[in-house]
Order: sequence, then C-alpha cells, then structure tokens
Amino acid sequence: MRVIGEIPHPEIKITIFHWNNRYLIKLEAGLFEQTYKIHEYDVAAEADVKKIVTDEFLKGVIERFNQMADSLHRSLANL
Repeated sequence: MRVIGEIPHPEIKITIFHWNNRYLIKLEAGLFEQTYKIHEYDVAAEADVKKIVTDEFLKGVIERFNQMADSLHRSLANL
C-alpha cells in the first residue's frame, strides 16, 4: 500500500492510498474510520482522487461519523 498524500482538515485525518488497483480515501475521527475505494480506472489521475473530497462530501462524512457514534453509544447502553 502506497500513501499518495494527506488532506488537511481540523476535525478529520484524511489519507489517500493506492493499493491493489484502487485508490482509498481513509477518513479517521476519534475511534471511528471510513474508507472509500475507487477503482483506479474511474479517475484520470491521482490528483483527481483528492478532488473527490469536497465540502459536500465531508459534510456527509461528518454526519456518518456522528451516526456511528450514536449507534455505538446506544448499543453500549444496552449492555
């Protein structure tokens, strides 16, 4: 797995990888992570992968992180 680069963000660690004919966008926030896989033939160049990470994309990512945290907390409360 090769690290392509990172995208700075105040709340989320965003790392771009290339592995196994795919680009991976890995987003980490606290105990949670999300990974998006894009086939290398779906983009023209590595730089295009970073263009996927828009403000709108990140808004959805943050909402999912919040949903993940809520889901975990509800499940832990049922123990």
